[in-house]
Amino acid sequence: MSFTILNDRMAASPIPTTSISYGTFVNDSSRSLSPSSLSGHEKDVDEFPDGGPTAWMTVFGAFLALFCSFGQLNAFGTFQSWYASHQLRDFDASTISWIGSIQLWIFFFSGGFIGRIFDRCGPRPIMALGTVVYVTSIMLTSVARNYYEYILFQGILFGLGVGMLFHPPLAAISTHFNRRRATAIGIAMSGSGLGGTAYPIALQYLLKRLGFAWAVRVSGLACLVICAVALAMVNSRPVPRGDHRPSPWFYSSMLKDTRFVFMIVGSCFIALGLFIPFFYIVSYGTDNGMSAETGFYMLAMLNAGSVAGRLAPPRLADSIGRFALLIPCAFLAGLSSLVFWAYARSLPSLMMFAALYGFFSGAFNALIVPCIAQISDVREVGSRIGLLYSIISFPSLLSGPIAGCLLKHNNGSYAGLITLNGTTIIIGSLIMLCAKLRIDSRMLARV
Repeated sequence: MSFTILNDRMAASPIPTTSISYGTFVNDSSRSLSPSSLSGHEKDVDEFPDGGPTAWMTVFGAFLALFCSFGQLNAFGTFQSWYASHQLRDFDASTISWIGSIQLWIFFFSGGFIGRIFDRCGPRPIMALGTVVYVTSIMLTSVARNYYEYILFQGILFGLGVGMLFHPPLAAISTHFNRRRATAIGIAMSGSGLGGTAYPIALQYLLKRLGFAWAVRVSGLACLVICAVALAMVNSRPVPRGDHRPSPWFYSSMLKDTRFVFMIVGSCFIALGLFIPFFYIVSYGTDNGMSAETGFYMLAMLNAGSVAGRLAPPRLADSIGRFALLIPCAFLAGLSSLVFWAYARSLPSLMMFAALYGFFSGAFNALIVPCIAQISDVREVGSRIGLLYSIISFPSLLSGPIAGCLLKHNNGSYAGLITLNGTTIIIGSLIMLCAKLRIDSRMLARV
């Protein structure tokens, strides 16, 4: 997920309603635009190519960038399990999980600053520097020995590198696509799910045969090659001269919009629980008598499910409504934890949970940004998304350590951890339902 996907020059989502429409897209913002500005915006909408070789090369380049960056971040459960039995075996699960939590916090929180630089420089300078930071962090992780080194190299540097490789290519896609933007972004974001599927399997194979240091170095060298290809393919369209105007970092009107406030509060609850399975499903499997190799395959299944979730729902949302899909997908992600993960003891039941949770959580990740765009004035979209993700970076930071504390407090029982995962997501989805009802009070409205 990226809060630079749609900036303050971009249109809102293509959901037919009775609100003010911008071309074929609708903005549900409480602030309307003048007829003259509306006609100018419609002209800009028509200028989006919505395809072509350059646009689709950018999509594929973004797919590759997300494959090797956010894909490996999604596979942190592999490292969590390895550290617990090797380098950091003297530390409890909560302490180890701070590494992955700091990755998430840096990744989310950096997006606002990266987005502003993108507006001035485009994607390539940021991605080039991001490749250096990212690969360097991996190589330094391979020689780390102390806990503080893992925090610095794999937590802070790695999270920053992922942010610099994640946000700019997705923002670049949005300069090429308008009506097909959800589909294009969904294709690119599926790269993170596919990477999260491949990395646990590849790392498990390399760790057994090469040991930790060389397994991590090989993954770093592979990332260098993939990022270089992505850098060559990603390109953003030039912005019309009249659009080169500075926009404020924050609009005071944002927090007066109750729909947006409901989205922020709901997202905070969801972020507190959403990533817990990605951290702990491997150790859950091994603690229930499965081999470490099988645990890695469960993490791979979790990410494989998210690939489908990032592809199918965004395409369907163009027809039935973004909020109409976002809220049930989030609710079902939480429900799947309480119903399936809480009682899963065998490999088939755990695989079923991983596939279901991966699908619904992946759909949420793919739909949250278009939903924010839908309720925003076109000039505030980037700022609103930036504010949202800066705020939810903090519950994301606390998620893994709180889950680890519950695991320790319950003497190794995962019941508290699973309850936290499921209930926070369900509560968050119900709060987001309030935002949908503020747009249209009909429960089944196509919003």
